[in-house]
Amino acid sequence: MRKKALLTTFALALLAPQAAFARGSFDPSEEFEQKSWIPIHLGPLDLSVTKAVVYLWLGAAVSIVVGIVFMRGSRINKRLAVGEQIYEIAQVQVAEQGLPSKAIGRWFPYVATLMIFIFFINLLGFLPLPLTGKTYHGVPVWGIYAATSSLAVTLALAIMTFLFTHFEGIRWNGPVRYFKSWIPEVPKPMLPLIIPLEILGQLMRIVSLSVRLYANMLAGHMLILTFIGLGFVLTNVVVAVFGTAFATLFYLFEVVIVVGIQAFIFAALSAIYIGSAIEPEH
Repeated sequence: MRKKALLTTFALALLAPQAAFARGSFDPSEEFEQKSWIPIHLGPLDLSVTKAVVYLWLGAAVSIVVGIVFMRGSRINKRLAVGEQIYEIAQVQVAEQGLPSKAIGRWFPYVATLMIFIFFINLLGFLPLPLTGKTYHGVPVWGIYAATSSLAVTLALAIMTFLFTHFEGIRWNGPVRYFKSWIPEVPKPMLPLIIPLEILGQLMRIVSLSVRLYANMLAGHMLILTFIGLGFVLTNVVVAVFGTAFATLFYLFEVVIVVGIQAFIFAALSAIYIGSAIEPEH
């Protein structure tokens, strides 16, 4: 009975008149606006430092420190054991599953760095930090933000993998053999249709890599901020309690599962794309 009463109260709170929304305002999309903190313009290029850039710098610094702390040393201890676990996942589950053995030595550092770097960027996105660019009575406002919730960031990472993929394909096979490997064995009259589709399929890899990571991180943050914001918008204690509870559940789900999985998938797909270019099927 108590559960039904709580659910009923929550439903009634959500069905409150629209005038209730006038008592507060909250727009979670504002957290993802990229405002120039340090304007830098080189001709038509906008290289300004934004919130996303600062988070990328922070993620790079954390990745380097983790590599130094957990993967350097000669004495076996718990610290190095953690480093070995990270190395084993990158080696066995990412590199060896996607790259041919002859290319692991060259491309393992890249896919391992991708996995670690994206993991810590994602993780930093769920740690409250005073990097919102806003202040309250002179005090910086704390908030959560992930650089990977910006399409520009994930697109840049995807383009790197795309360029490396075709560079290696041409380097190992030569341009003629490599580009011929894109085309399946079909009757010649079908080639004018098949060739554009194959080229489009290669370009779609950029989309699949960038949008998957971007959409997952953006959606997770939007849900968390939206549920928390319900209490501010409706100025209702019951809604605030339920909203905070749901936000906590989504937060734990993102931190425990999504952060690591998205980093792993991006690195694994990068390894697969590069490996398939080095040893094409056709």
